[in-house]
Amino acid sequence: MELTQGEHLSAEDLHALLEADGERISLSTVYRTLHLMVYMGLLRELELAEGHKHYELNRPLRDHHHIVCVYCNQTLEFAENSVSQIGERTAKSAGYHVLDCQLTLYGICANCTSQH
Repeated sequence: MELTQGEHLSAEDLHALLEADGERISLSTVYRTLHLMVYMGLLRELELAEGHKHYELNRPLRDHHHIVCVYCNQTLEFAENSVSQIGERTAKSAGYHVLDCQLTLYGICANCTSQH
């Protein structure tokens, strides 16, 4: 199993995929490993769904943001440089150095809109 760019997996998703591949690993081990990979800078930790953390490969050279459907949790990535530029200007004027910029928009996707 390989995590590809653009995928957003929770610890539970990853655990289920590993078990489906025949791996015997506890969910707590998956959480500890993900935490370590975030600390090492290999993964980014995202709050995409309420109360659930998701993870993606860390791509420091490509700023992007997310829009999440509140019904089905479909997540789309989008690039918008003005978000990062506003963050940089605001941080600079306050004496901060930006380490990361994440914007998550919540809405209802077209499929869920037609169903509700």
